[in-house]
Amino acid sequence: MIEKIKSPIRYFIYARKSSESEDKQVASVPSQIKELEVLAKQKNLDVVSILTEEMSAKAPGRPVFNQMMLDIQRGKAQGIICWKLDRLARNPVDGGQIGWLLQQSIIKHIQTYQREYFPTDNVLMMNLEFGMANQFVLDLSVNTKRGMKNKASEGWYPHKPPLGYLNNKHKLPKLPPIYNDTGSFLLMKQLWKTLLEKQCSISSLYQKSIDIGLVTDRGQPIARSKFYALFQNPFYYGYFSWKGELYPGNHEPMISKAEFDFVQEIISGNKPSFYGNHVFPFTGMIKCGECGASITAENKTKHQKNGNIHHYTYYHCAKSINPECSQKTIGDTDLEKQIIEILDNIEIPPEFHEWAIKYLQEEQGKETVDREDILKLQQKKLNACVKKKDSLFEMRINNEIDAGEYRQKKELLIKEEQKLEQLIADTHNRARTWLDNAEQLFSFAETAKTRFETGSLIEKREILACLGSNLTLMDRELSIQLKSPLKIIATLASKVQALHSRLEPLQGKTEQRDMEVLYAKNEKWGE
Repeated sequence: MIEKIKSPIRYFIYARKSSESEDKQVASVPSQIKELEVLAKQKNLDVVSILTEEMSAKAPGRPVFNQMMLDIQRGKAQGIICWKLDRLARNPVDGGQIGWLLQQSIIKHIQTYQREYFPTDNVLMMNLEFGMANQFVLDLSVNTKRGMKNKASEGWYPHKPPLGYLNNKHKLPKLPPIYNDTGSFLLMKQLWKTLLEKQCSISSLYQKSIDIGLVTDRGQPIARSKFYALFQNPFYYGYFSWKGELYPGNHEPMISKAEFDFVQEIISGNKPSFYGNHVFPFTGMIKCGECGASITAENKTKHQKNGNIHHYTYYHCAKSINPECSQKTIGDTDLEKQIIEILDNIEIPPEFHEWAIKYLQEEQGKETVDREDILKLQQKKLNACVKKKDSLFEMRINNEIDAGEYRQKKELLIKEEQKLEQLIADTHNRARTWLDNAEQLFSFAETAKTRFETGSLIEKREILACLGSNLTLMDRELSIQLKSPLKIIATLASKVQALHSRLEPLQGKTEQRDMEVLYAKNEKWGE
């Protein structure tokens, strides 16, 4: 039953809207005021002031709201007109204050667009509405955090990406969640290249960014204070940092990890030796086989009597561990020849690369039935786990188990559910990931030698780092412990190269399909 207002009451109109995502569907402040003024006129309510606020109500501390509560307690008004109760409060502190003042008849009437609230009402409905508003904020926070964590685990940065990239805000189907901002991507890539090649300061690089017209997605030049941080962001080499963890990203990297590391040395002022006046790409990577000290390098210049000048680069033991180390120097040309020989041992022709990937795809396809059976079994277990969780809830509702036992069993079921979901995701992705890794491995084996022979000093260093570990130099001989996958490739490469050498006279007439027939006949590639 609706209570009649027995004596004149003065009212505040309170209109609020937050700029946050929680208020996307709420009418604007002017719209709220317009409707509430009409409502007040229809019900003949005496409005003494119109109060507006653009601030979230999910936590206490709104200045306009707090002043309104103080004015009500001082008797300046006894009623509130608002769009909905959640415009007044979305947190238990403010909601409790309103409920208490209403019960004490300090607030005599609250008029919303849909209903009225009086001191004599059962406060359950009001508390329920305030509780729902508060729970909405809590759920929004939890769901937002969960969604952001899922996004990060899927390889997509949950926030705005750095300069050169854009978020797919409108979820356009032809674009990934984060894509290249064509203009700024190319300009940023140019700046990275300049920094790597010229080892210039960030200040001079900033001036270059202005000269080439680099601007943010809003068309403004980037602030000098933010420019330095760009070149410390792992996002540019394909990773991103979120909540203190480093995640691999699915966006297109702008540079390699090795190049990023080199830049960190440059901007820190501790330039590695290969970024000084002379470039030594292999220093810091190789140890002396006799004493274990690092291999360093130096340039030497020889002046001939005829006036010719020759420059030479020599690598040698730094002798930081044993000053009496007997190892001699080796020229950079001789060292690179040895690296090329190692690369030659793993090189495979493009025909074999193409056939090997086809073969692996076919073999993977044969496992499809088994994989589907595994997925069905895992899905069956997941469904059973969900049913157990539902049954547990029913038991709690019927008071068959107490709150403590319910909470304990529920946590176990949630953990089992998450584990099964991860297993299903892994089963889906494992085959694809394995093939992707195989493709990268074969591509490296096919192109590494050529890229080393023709690439920049940075590329040469990167390729050497990819080969393996425990690089040592002893008696002018370089030794490398190849990574396990490359050991297999080396075995395959020797057999493939032997096969191709036998066919050399016919190579010009042999087509891809003919080579694939020959490859298929050899059933012992991995032995």
